[in-house]
Amino acid sequence: MSLSLFLIIALFGVLLMVFSKRPIIDMLGENNKLVHKLKNAVWFKNHWYAGMFLFVMNATLFLSTGFLLYMLMNFSIPFILLLVIVFAIIGSFVVWSIIHKAWQSTNRNRLKMGAIGSSFYVLLSLVFMYWSWTLEPSYPGEDTFMKGLGLMVGVFIATVAGVSCFIFTGFSKKKAV
Repeated sequence: MSLSLFLIIALFGVLLMVFSKRPIIDMLGENNKLVHKLKNAVWFKNHWYAGMFLFVMNATLFLSTGFLLYMLMNFSIPFILLLVIVFAIIGSFVVWSIIHKAWQSTNRNRLKMGAIGSSFYVLLSLVFMYWSWTLEPSYPGEDTFMKGLGLMVGVFIATVAGVSCFIFTGFSKKKAV
């Protein structure tokens, strides 16, 4: 399977999850312990603190997934890397759903909280772009095409994750009663 086909399939999968966010959020149930802990936390009612919490959670998920992928690269089981990536995506959507469900302030503050939390992916995308623009060969004659391609894929993935996080946590659609 080519890389572009894989990225297109992954993009459609993420878009499908984003556009059907209400059923995903409702899968948590009404009595989720983490939702109740966040709802009862005083600091979570402030959009700055909640946004920074989301920022740290996004960074933790990204860094732990990257570390796990790095550790698993030495094994000759290629599909295990794809499974780790799929579980990381599902884990991100679960964390975003918990934060979405626990938020109890105004929609304007929800947007602020979502923007602060998803800014991790904006910063990550900017870092990948900077690395791509300043990419130079390590030695004369080195082909940097694959490094550049990897960095552009990183920009694409970080951008999709940032938009997904912002849509999931920043926008609220009230259920019909």
